[in-house]
Amino acid sequence: MSAALDLTEAERVRILAKTARFNPPPAQLADGRRDLVGLSREELIAELAAIGEKPFRAKQLWHWIYHQGVTDFGKMSTIARPLQEKLAEQFIVGRPEPAIVQTSEDDTRKFLFRFRDGQEAETVYIPDREQDRGAVCISSQVGCTLSCRFCHTGTQTLVRNLGAAEIVGQFMAARDSYGEWPSPHGETPRLLSTIVLMGMGEPLYNYENVAKAMRIVMDGEGIGLSRRRITLSTSGVVPMMDRAGAELAVNLAVSLHAVRDDLRDEIVPLNRKYPIAELMAACRRYPAASNARRITFEYVMLRGINDSPADAHELIRLIAGIPAKVNLIPFNPWPGSPYETSSGNAIDRFAGIVMDAGFSSPVRTPRGRDILAACGQLRTESRRERAGDAQA
Repeated sequence: MSAALDLTEAERVRILAKTARFNPPPAQLADGRRDLVGLSREELIAELAAIGEKPFRAKQLWHWIYHQGVTDFGKMSTIARPLQEKLAEQFIVGRPEPAIVQTSEDDTRKFLFRFRDGQEAETVYIPDREQDRGAVCISSQVGCTLSCRFCHTGTQTLVRNLGAAEIVGQFMAARDSYGEWPSPHGETPRLLSTIVLMGMGEPLYNYENVAKAMRIVMDGEGIGLSRRRITLSTSGVVPMMDRAGAELAVNLAVSLHAVRDDLRDEIVPLNRKYPIAELMAACRRYPAASNARRITFEYVMLRGINDSPADAHELIRLIAGIPAKVNLIPFNPWPGSPYETSSGNAIDRFAGIVMDAGFSSPVRTPRGRDILAACGQLRTESRRERAGDAQA
């Protein structure tokens, strides 16, 4: 193995060790019961074996939990009542609590989910009115590891990682809200058709939990969402991009936002560790990228900061040879934000230059601004408890 590969693996280990101290609390409840949501198939089999049940029971439970969306063991009709009662004594099928649900004037819905330890994260459902479907924007952390200058979430210090149950649970709770689980009375619409890991947090700084949750989501005997309908967004944690590509092969979105290292160092501080050249090299290595599954480069448009024709031409040079599209995102203001949205003319001019070079460059229509649910606006009041707080 080359020294470069050794260094990359060492960096992966360092990242996982660094974020481990922010891991979620255990899935055990105060009364000793265990939450079955978020367990892998193997873990579910082991839990059932511990109470004397055969592996086929795990397949039954998996179907009820992830395909049917049932949370009450008593309603699992293929399981005999004595076993239903036994399961209820030992386990629960949990959901995050929707503490606040807001619906925007454009039908975007934002959930403030409260977890068992009282911490909170936000999830957004963005409907596509024309297609009768939509995307669920899921959070991976409470707060954020990063501090991107234009992002409201970045003003909230990382509190902790979300566990696999809390990540997949956001999607399941959104399905509850829309009544999307299979109905015995006919075809159930698939409104929640895609997942975008673009909510609070940097998914690749919580990779183990994110990967576990997405494997559950993609399992064909449960939720059964194709990897082509899942997009993971990263600010550029280069070593983990390789691992995500090899193990998950979901769609990749990269929060670029600047084409020069000096500017990106300022507005996306992670760039100081993984500069643009390293980030672009990782994008070229990403195994799931193809003409059919292009990498999305997210580019928030900041007035007078990154929206010039020269920036557009440099962007074209950077992504040359990568199967790519560019999402141009008008900056979504939040209280105290230091930036302004680029003018319509500047955005149109920028988009035209990128499109003329052969790259799709749609301008994202802001959704849910009136409820602070648009890109870069998510934030909660959760904070990490300090030693002094516990004694206050």
